[in-house]
Amino acid sequence: MIKMKKFLILFPLLVLFSCKTSQPTAADDISAIRNILSEQQKAWTDNDLEGFMNGYWQSEELTYFSRGKITKGWQTTLANYKRNYPSKNETGVLNFEIANITQINQDAYWVMGSYFLTREAGDANGTFMIIFKRINGEWKIIGDSSC
Repeated sequence: MIKMKKFLILFPLLVLFSCKTSQPTAADDISAIRNILSEQQKAWTDNDLEGFMNGYWQSEELTYFSRGKITKGWQTTLANYKRNYPSKNETGVLNFEIANITQINQDAYWVMGSYFLTREAGDANGTFMIIFKRINGEWKIIGDSSC
C-alpha cells in the first residue's frame, strides 16, 4: 500500500518534468551567436570563404551594406568576397572584437563590433553591425553592414 501511494505521488511529477520542453535562454542564444562568429573567424583565416558564409542566411533576401551600396543575396555576397579576397594574401587573419550583442526579440539579435584583418596585402579594420535571426532552429546572419 505504501509503495502504491509513493507511485501515485511521484508519477505525476515524473510526467510533468519529462514533458516540459526547455526554451533556450538569452545566454544560450548569445553563446550560439558567439560560436558562429568564432567559426567565421577560423574559416576566414583558413581562406575558406564558403565556410565563412555558413554563418549567413542562404537566401536571396540576405542583405549586405558596405561602402554606400546594398547587395542582396547569399550567392552575390559570396561572389563579392571571392572577387575582393581572391587569396590568402587578401584574407589574412581575421579577428572580431564584439562590442555588444542585444536581443531584438525571441528570435533576433543585433551584434555590433570591430573586425581586424592582419594580412600580407596590408592590414585592414573597420566596424560592423549584423542581424542574427533564428531560422528553422539555427542562428543565421540576415543583414550585415560593414565599413
